[in-house]
Amino acid sequence: KNILVTGASSGIGKQIAIDCALNNANLILCARRINELHEVKSNLQNPSAHLVVSVDLTKEKDVHKLLEALPILDGIVLNAGLVSYRPVTLINELSIRQVFSINFDANVLLLQHLLKSKKIKNGSSIIFIGSISSHLGNPGTALYAASKAAISAYSKVLASELSIKGIRSNVISPGLIKTEIFETASGLGNSEISLEKKYPLGIGVVSDVSNQAVFLLSSKSRWITGTDIIIDGGYTLTKEI
Repeated sequence: KNILVTGASSGIGKQIAIDCALNNANLILCARRINELHEVKSNLQNPSAHLVVSVDLTKEKDVHKLLEALPILDGIVLNAGLVSYRPVTLINELSIRQVFSINFDANVLLLQHLLKSKKIKNGSSIIFIGSISSHLGNPGTALYAASKAAISAYSKVLASELSIKGIRSNVISPGLIKTEIFETASGLGNSEISLEKKYPLGIGVVSDVSNQAVFLLSSKSRWITGTDIIIDGGYTLTKEI
């Protein structure tokens, strides 16, 4: 299968690419940082089978460059995004645009181009990487949570409209995941221990998300569409969602 992964240069996107390659997929790795993309590619099974494309998905000319490079796709993982926290009193028009332009607009417009150019094969699988923030009301997360909630709502409509072609659309909403950013975030110390206590099964790792992505990309999930799957190690067990 030909699988496009955006935000593939690190973290969850990188691990999804690694695990897809282990399952014999051909990857198209997309992100802004070309050096990191090449490093990811070099660590994939059968590196010569994969393609890297450096793009900023908020720029239309870059999106057209990506379209020209793409083969017909069997699966898409839309992982590129921005994590941003600020209290509601500090939200302004610029901050709204910064978050929504990458977390919502870029994904929606990319899919519009892919569908119009017939780059998505019938029977394909589309995955959005969301967040449990969209199901909660944690202080400071208003813009981030709203952008992820918007993409979840969009995915449901997409699933409905594309079902006639057998194309599935689902969201994976992870809780806190240990990525490179988490590991280097100024030594969390006691705060990490405190966070661990909030997760009955502990804080997640990137493979917890990538394993779900591989399943949703495979034919084994052929009857799953329009869902928002929470993967959070039990964090929301005591929360109202």
